[in-house]
Amino acid sequence: MSNEPTTPAIGIDEKALKDINAGLAQTLADTFTLYLKTHGYHWNVTGPHFRSLHLMLEEQYQALFAATDELAERMRALGDTAPGSMAEMLELATLKDHEPTDDALQMVKNLQRDHEKVAATIRPLAEAADAAGDGATGDLYNARLNFHEQTAWMLRAFAS
Repeated sequence: MSNEPTTPAIGIDEKALKDINAGLAQTLADTFTLYLKTHGYHWNVTGPHFRSLHLMLEEQYQALFAATDELAERMRALGDTAPGSMAEMLELATLKDHEPTDDALQMVKNLQRDHEKVAATIRPLAEAADAAGDGATGDLYNARLNFHEQTAWMLRAFAS
C-alpha cells in the first residue's frame, strides 16, 4: 500500500486541489504551533489572574488541538498527506513558535496577535476554496475563522 497522495475524482481541478491542500497544510502548521504555545502558556502562567487565565487557555488549547485533526483529515479527504512532524510543522508555520515569558499579560498579547494573524491568513484561503468549488473546505475555514476572531476578542478583552 502506498502513502503517496492520490487525486480524488470529486469535481475539483487537480491544480486547485494542490493549492487548497497547501493552504490547509499551512493552516494546520499555524494551528499546531498556536496549540503548543497556548498549552505552554497554560502550564506556566502565574499571577493574580492565574485561575481564570489557566482555565481560559485550557479551553483554547483543547479547541486548537481538535482543529488540527479536522484540518489534517480534510487534507486526507482531498488526496494529500498531512504534515506529521515538528520539522514539517515548523517549516510550514508562519507563527513564531517560541516566545517564553513569565508575564501573563504578555502571554495574552502574544496569543491575541497570533489568533489575529491566523484569521487574516485564513480569510483569503476560504475565498479561494469557495471559488474552486470546495465548499466543504470553505466551511471548515469559516469555522476556524470564527474561532480565531472570537478568541482574539476574548484575549483583547482580558488584556484591556
